[in-house]
Amino acid sequence: METIGTWWMWTGFGVIVVAMLAVDLLMLGRGEQRRVSPKEAAAWSAIWVGVSFLFAAALWWYLNGAAGREIANAKTLEFVTGYLIEKSLAIDNVFVWLMLFSFFAVPLELQKRVLVFGVLGAIVMRTVMIFAGAWLVTEFHWLLYVFGAFLLVTGIKMWWFADEKPDLAKNPVVKWIRSHVNVTDELHGERFFVMKEESGKWVRYATPLLLVLVLVELSDLIFAVDSIPAIFAITTDPFIVLTSNVFAILGLRAMYFLLADMGERFSLLKYGLALVLGFIGTKMLLIDLVKIPVLVSLGVVAAIITAAIVLSLRKDARNRPAAPLADTGNA
Repeated sequence: METIGTWWMWTGFGVIVVAMLAVDLLMLGRGEQRRVSPKEAAAWSAIWVGVSFLFAAALWWYLNGAAGREIANAKTLEFVTGYLIEKSLAIDNVFVWLMLFSFFAVPLELQKRVLVFGVLGAIVMRTVMIFAGAWLVTEFHWLLYVFGAFLLVTGIKMWWFADEKPDLAKNPVVKWIRSHVNVTDELHGERFFVMKEESGKWVRYATPLLLVLVLVELSDLIFAVDSIPAIFAITTDPFIVLTSNVFAILGLRAMYFLLADMGERFSLLKYGLALVLGFIGTKMLLIDLVKIPVLVSLGVVAAIITAAIVLSLRKDARNRPAAPLADTGNA
């Protein structure tokens, strides 16, 4: 696998990730069972985006001196494009988390612990899948066509079922857990297990929060399967693929709390994400026939996501009931 990553670049990246995770876990929503405000979530979201682009600038500066301006420009553009694609697709992951917490009636102040495991699980799963995928693509070029077809079909399905919400009560994972594990009917703070006395014996019960955690990790796996092939349309360099993915994931908790109170305002975003998957899938299917420049891919993805957000906000503004006129007291 050809990569620009040297041992010290991988080590430095690992140190940055550990430091960012520590800051995220200690600073965002510090203190147990405290609700994260939209203002705080917005500030941290801006910080994570800023750190990601600082990394891109540092990458360009190093490559410009070590490998030349052309390679520095190309690799940095690949990182930024991959980051935007992964960040965009991560939004759909956030919406699934919102749906899960809403279905199980988990208040915002009790969601932090599950989100921590969700982010850590996403990083681990994507790391494993990225290295496996990079090796497979290097050894079997034709897999790019398989990935492209998969993304195109996924995009079509996402568009077709954008407005449908799954019935979690009939989810086979939830049904299997409930049939094999004792589950309480109510939450017990941020605890996943509690002990209850029955007939003089103490019995371990899972709480609904454990069901949420299992489904969150399962959604991480499903979205990793969708998003990892997408970035291989931009680059197969494991260092660029992994760094852009992880930087997109690190700000996921802050993004979640930012969208928690306004998720319904972005009703058209799923259609935008479906178009992004369709575009990336088509690009992969044509990879040996038409070379679409990375800069063009970046522009198309940015334009689609921006248009989806703007149109969603305009639709929300039109559908929002008008504020009642103030009573002037004149008869």
